[in-house]
Amino acid sequence: MGEQQSALFPTYARYPITIVKGEGSRLWDDNGKEYLDFMSGLAVTSLGHAPKAIKEKLIEQLDQLWHVSNLFHIPNQEKLAALLTANSCLDRAFFCSTGAEANEAAIKIARRYNQKVLGRDRHEIITFHQSFHGRTLATLTATGQDKVKEGFLPLPQGFVYAPYNVIEGLESYIGDKTCAIMLEMIQAEGGVITADPAFVQEVVRLCQKYDLLLIVDEIQTGMGRTGKLFAYEHYGIEPDIITLAKALGSGFPIGAMLGKEKLAEAFSAGSHGSTFGGTPIATATAIATVETIVGEKLSERAAEKGEYLFAKLTEALKGNDFVKEIRGKGLIVGILCAGPVAEQIADIHRNGLLVVSAGPDVIRLLPNLLVSEDEIDRAVETISRVLAAKAQTAV
Repeated sequence: MGEQQSALFPTYARYPITIVKGEGSRLWDDNGKEYLDFMSGLAVTSLGHAPKAIKEKLIEQLDQLWHVSNLFHIPNQEKLAALLTANSCLDRAFFCSTGAEANEAAIKIARRYNQKVLGRDRHEIITFHQSFHGRTLATLTATGQDKVKEGFLPLPQGFVYAPYNVIEGLESYIGDKTCAIMLEMIQAEGGVITADPAFVQEVVRLCQKYDLLLIVDEIQTGMGRTGKLFAYEHYGIEPDIITLAKALGSGFPIGAMLGKEKLAEAFSAGSHGSTFGGTPIATATAIATVETIVGEKLSERAAEKGEYLFAKLTEALKGNDFVKEIRGKGLIVGILCAGPVAEQIADIHRNGLLVVSAGPDVIRLLPNLLVSEDEIDRAVETISRVLAAKAQTAV
């Protein structure tokens, strides 16, 4: 905005780029510079920018009805809920507008199921170090990173934090007030750290042993990104609750909390709600998004292109002392480096490729599910060139 003072709160450390147009995997800034987008709005625009099929459904809905209170029946909600439950192990859906709201709903239903349905005085939820679950007071408290909590004291009670991917001692975190365990299959914001299968199986075992609910946060990993429609499918498990947002609406704000049938009684009339949850517009875009991902088998495509991306990165970055590890699953990839990556990300941006960090030392790649091999080749070449220059200066 030049020298004019912004009227916005400075809550974001923004990159010095102003995006004004997008199409597919490409973005353009206000100076006409073109970028290859490997951020996807932080795993949101998973069908690319302005996908035609979604745009058509959105325009169709805009000509019919924009908003109506949830005190009325909304056919699009019923259709979307049926789509999501038919393609998952869950039975019921609650719609909201954001991922934080979806996780709030998960926290609330876990407590209420224990207290109102089972009659048990339980309210604590175990989460994990380096997790990220949102920015509301409850979800930032659930998050296992202290940096998001600074200045917001006092925080709500009811969360216990355990080491991620550590089986030894996990059972000791369970107490007589524990009602659920909440985890991500991939800690995206925490550094693109993938859950170990043995660790996940131990979490499931403990939930069964102590009659705890298993909540899986699929905000960033859901909707095909990891090579399955939902990341929990890689582990052969059935969570009691999953949460969705980001890619669910192809950029239109919508979130969802899906749960098992046994939880329906806990969310009885008046127990929870959302004014903008599941509007006709939001659910129309989400229906089109889910139908496209499932109908065009984009989860399988993400798995295939993810393998190609991993192979290309491994080959291109081999021998680079600044690169410690390439990790992730499908089309969520983290490049763990030997030091801070802020300067390298800025250089990558200047070279026309948009990526994002995942903590101070991880470069995170989140291309859309329709990314081509040519686009992957271009992205890998840019990353390799920038990181090679860093490795040379470090010698």
